[in-house]
Amino acid sequence: MSDLEKNIRVSQQIGQRLDLKKRVLIIDGLNTYLRSYVINPSISPNGEPVGGLKGFLMSLQKYCRDIGPTDIVVVWDGPGGSIKKKRINRGYKEGRKPVRLNRNIRLLDEKQEVTNQIWQQTRLVQYLNEMPICQLMLENVEADDIISHVAQSGVFSGQQKVIISSDKDFLQCCDRETVLYRPLPKQNFEIMNTVSICENYKIHPVNIAAARALSGDKSDNLPGIPGVGLKTVAKKLPFLGESTSHSPEDVLKYCQENAQDGKMSFYKKVLDNEKTFLQNYKMMQLYAPNISYVGIKKVNEALNHYSRNVNRTEITKFMHEDGISSTDWTDLFITFNKIKMADNNG
Repeated sequence: MSDLEKNIRVSQQIGQRLDLKKRVLIIDGLNTYLRSYVINPSISPNGEPVGGLKGFLMSLQKYCRDIGPTDIVVVWDGPGGSIKKKRINRGYKEGRKPVRLNRNIRLLDEKQEVTNQIWQQTRLVQYLNEMPICQLMLENVEADDIISHVAQSGVFSGQQKVIISSDKDFLQCCDRETVLYRPLPKQNFEIMNTVSICENYKIHPVNIAAARALSGDKSDNLPGIPGVGLKTVAKKLPFLGESTSHSPEDVLKYCQENAQDGKMSFYKKVLDNEKTFLQNYKMMQLYAPNISYVGIKKVNEALNHYSRNVNRTEITKFMHEDGISSTDWTDLFITFNKIKMADNNG
């Protein structure tokens, strides 16, 4: 058994036995694509960068080989996905630098790179449409909310779910059925489950959103309480390490009860920054995904009825056109065929 397999199976220690014959791969599409776009130096026959496209497919093949999914879901941010959150906080995600190609493969100017980046992503969607993969996107909804819903959905109840993303927001989605696979630099990765999260952060996944609302998230331009990090939160609010879910109001009440001593500056800081804390929590929490009833119905319909067929002829044609056919894609197609056969037999 591989180290990856051992790490994934550890999540069983905290819940009922799962049906490990069924494993759902839930991929944060843009997160995976942009990481590949930046670092993969591949160029097409006509001189266009195709690293985002090729790198995504190479990562997908690695996940298929290592994890052995019986279902694959790729989730994209919908148009205007962050509008709702920007109404709450105008600074949400502001200040992010444009994603650019690695300097070693920077053949285009900034405007051309934007055009190429959009083309590669659009082309990637074309590839995925020919694969036994469910792609999800909802207008005005971020991928985070959809991913959280998929992980909680009754469609895959009792099955192992593996979320692929470097985003720590998904730590809060880990439970007895769900683990987070975080790709790291230099081809490394870490598997986070309830056990490892509690050990590393001293905070239970059901309380991660409250803890991170206090410490903030620089990547999304959500400042936390000055001088407060996750280690401090775990030390000053030890009940967040419990498996019981605690609300922001529980945190504020505890701080009020312990702020009587003037030396307890942490608790006073929390109370003085109550608005920031509550606003951050509203922005960060994924326990109740921000999706309308209609949106949830669309997602569930897609999950229940997506095609598990694979059009190898069309995919191979695409690969020849984009100059990536020389890569060995055997493991990718083996997984696709298994998914297709299981669906036909089921």
